[in-house]
Amino acid sequence: MNKTKSFLLGFAALLAFGFAPAQAATPKNTFVMAKDIADIITMDPAEVFELTTGEIIANIYDRVMMFEPENLQDLVGGVVESWEISNGGKTITFTMRPGLKFHSGNSVTAEDAAWSLRRVVKLNKTPAFIITQFGWNADNVDGLIKALDDRRFSVTITEDFSPGLVLNALSAGVASVVDKKLVLSHEKNGDLGYDWLKSNSAGSGAFSLKTWKANEIVTLEANPDYRHGEPGMDRVILRHVSEPSSQRLLLEKGDIDMARNLTPDQVKGIQGNADIAIDNYPKGTIVYMAANAGHPILGKPEVVQALRHAVDYDAMANSFLAGQFVVHQAFWPGGLWAALEKRPYQQDVARAKSLLKQAGHPNGFELTIHTLTNSPFPEIAQSVQADLAKAGIKAKIVTLEGKTLWPKYRAREHDIILARWSPDYVDPHSNADAFAHNPDNRFEAKLTGVLAWRNAWADPDSNVLAVRARNETDLKKRKQQYLELQEMLQTKGPYVIMFQQNEQVARRKNLRGFVSGSNFDLVFYRNVIKR
Repeated sequence: MNKTKSFLLGFAALLAFGFAPAQAATPKNTFVMAKDIADIITMDPAEVFELTTGEIIANIYDRVMMFEPENLQDLVGGVVESWEISNGGKTITFTMRPGLKFHSGNSVTAEDAAWSLRRVVKLNKTPAFIITQFGWNADNVDGLIKALDDRRFSVTITEDFSPGLVLNALSAGVASVVDKKLVLSHEKNGDLGYDWLKSNSAGSGAFSLKTWKANEIVTLEANPDYRHGEPGMDRVILRHVSEPSSQRLLLEKGDIDMARNLTPDQVKGIQGNADIAIDNYPKGTIVYMAANAGHPILGKPEVVQALRHAVDYDAMANSFLAGQFVVHQAFWPGGLWAALEKRPYQQDVARAKSLLKQAGHPNGFELTIHTLTNSPFPEIAQSVQADLAKAGIKAKIVTLEGKTLWPKYRAREHDIILARWSPDYVDPHSNADAFAHNPDNRFEAKLTGVLAWRNAWADPDSNVLAVRARNETDLKKRKQQYLELQEMLQTKGPYVIMFQQNEQVARRKNLRGFVSGSNFDLVFYRNVIKR
């Protein structure tokens, strides 16, 4: 073993066990970041629906369609170089880029792309709804998504979606193209390689998965044959550091290259450090509360409206959230096309009490707020707890790691959830379909990727408008319909939408090229270099 390789293995081992050499710089060919990665549940792109893993698979897999780090505004082909629309907009035929290889060395073919999409539909994990909304199911998908030859495959939708919306959806993580031959070599009992791919990778992207130890470390290894050229770093290490204060200390010592979860106070405290830079990335992540409409009290519209009036949004945004979150009260992120910037709520305790009285609860009631363990969610929950107390509502706070909280939420086992949401692709339908559209509110429907379903809420008017906006081909009309839908949900529905994220990333100044786009899965490592 050569000395460089030996040193790197030793360094990675130290990181895995939470140690790092005092005052030691990271290796020149390794990008080390500290991040809370407790939300990681799986590495299978057919199942990934968490923020950390969303960005990891964005670097492991190429998708059918892509937003590249060099230009995050334009949708382009990923594994495909071109496409044609036919059959009245119902069929899209894709042509693959020539010469692409998976990390295994297998060629990337049209069958791999078609099979990857069919696999998502057949496994039907949480994010599958992103593409099953096009009318695909386990019974019909083999006939609707198929390879025509080695370089061409077609998809045919059965619903009235515009082709542009379909292309946008195929830039989501579930449209990652996996190595069919490799994955099926690990198949067990017809699981389509699901058990194996939960902790392994089979992509053609800039990096491959080398190591994942839950709540410890993720290591990615560069793909020297990537279609855009060899990445700037030989490896990327995501080190699990849940405490922002620990992240700051490691960054100041030079033991990491980047800290991803610093609090506003910590960012302010290191701004004078000549070796550290602070980068701001406006994100599409929304912070919201949602009330379970199946709850005997929280299911009353007046009660949810009281919650909206009870919260002091500005007090949080101007204090412990300063610089990292701004007040935003609509389900589609500000700054994006068709976003509603209207802010109808500020704290009005008297109004909140009046609404509670109308609902038959003049003396308030008790509830539980479930939220994440990582900052700023416990701090937001505590502030909300104090606000609700002023209106007579006694709130208990329970914090859980994402791997425990999300399954609980998807099973409707909550009173109030305080959580975050990012679009699955850059089209307002992505959030509208989650917040506003619940076509089947029965528990056995299991629409777990739909926030309205998770909160046992369905509204005929909201459903109709969400579908109308989804199908509209006139952009001006479509924009107006989404604005109307957002305004509708500011007074109807189970949500108290509060903030939009501005990600502040602290890095050592010798590191350049990190890209974090508006969405959680538009984070790219391949252009990172050190000077």
